[in-house]
Amino acid sequence: MSIDEVENQQHNGLVQPATNLVEKLVKAKDKKKSKKSKRMFDGSTEAFAKKIPKKTFETELEQLQIELVKMQYWIKHTGYRVVVIFEGRDAAGKGGVIKRIADPLNPRGCRVVALGTPSDREKTQWYFQRYVQHLPTAGEIVLFDRSWYNRAGVERVMGFCTEAEYEEFMQSCPEFERMLVRSGIVLIKYWFSVSDDEQEKRFLSRSHDPARRWKLSPMDLESRDRWVEYSKAKDTMFAYTNIPEAPWFTIEADDKRRARLNCIHHLLSKVPYEDMTPPPLDLPSRPVAEDYVRAPRNEQFFVPQVY
Repeated sequence: MSIDEVENQQHNGLVQPATNLVEKLVKAKDKKKSKKSKRMFDGSTEAFAKKIPKKTFETELEQLQIELVKMQYWIKHTGYRVVVIFEGRDAAGKGGVIKRIADPLNPRGCRVVALGTPSDREKTQWYFQRYVQHLPTAGEIVLFDRSWYNRAGVERVMGFCTEAEYEEFMQSCPEFERMLVRSGIVLIKYWFSVSDDEQEKRFLSRSHDPARRWKLSPMDLESRDRWVEYSKAKDTMFAYTNIPEAPWFTIEADDKRRARLNCIHHLLSKVPYEDMTPPPLDLPSRPVAEDYVRAPRNEQFFVPQVY
């Protein structure tokens, strides 16, 4: 849920502004100290092993990102079209994975789509219409930071859609995705699963960090209070939309580093790419500009060297 969506819902009185966000989170954390939460990963009953050391993570990530670049060269050359959907609970780590995938890639061939609140005009359109315009052309990768599955998750739980709209989505979504696959688009769907305790830690971390506080919204507090409702909505969503043409892949995300490496590794395995990286360019000697004289420095404005 974007900041625009939250502000729009506050304006309409759907959610209350969180004026004491940090205090509420701290109080909720204190209550949990006396009784450890038994909630585990969605669909899993096993905890993670020891977390991956930072040095190991950085080494593995570097190798995987090199492979991502190779994959992108191949996709561009063959005209492949790839859509990757990232869904999951708030603070599950979707944004971090998307960032690590997009960082080494050419932005002209890899786009991140994170849509905000639909406009009044978009609200009257076919539900999937505003997503269709962001689908890839030949040689493109599109990463959806949340997607049309908003309707099966937050809209369903928070009551932002009618029962009829929800039922229509659940029936239409599998057919819509089958159409995408039949058209030649490779559709990969990831669900990031995070435990209750780990999500709480991340909320607290965000609330205390001014640089990341924008990631925490009143809607996140609502999601904390409706953990079971979101779990039920997710289970129903999987039952309807976990189709053979576009199955869901769940990533256990309590360990951010492990989740990022596992996701990128799996993504690479879903694209039958070959190494088409062009050879290094031979740079000829630069010609000497004998007839050029650089303008005096006092005629230019320079940024002060503060550092």
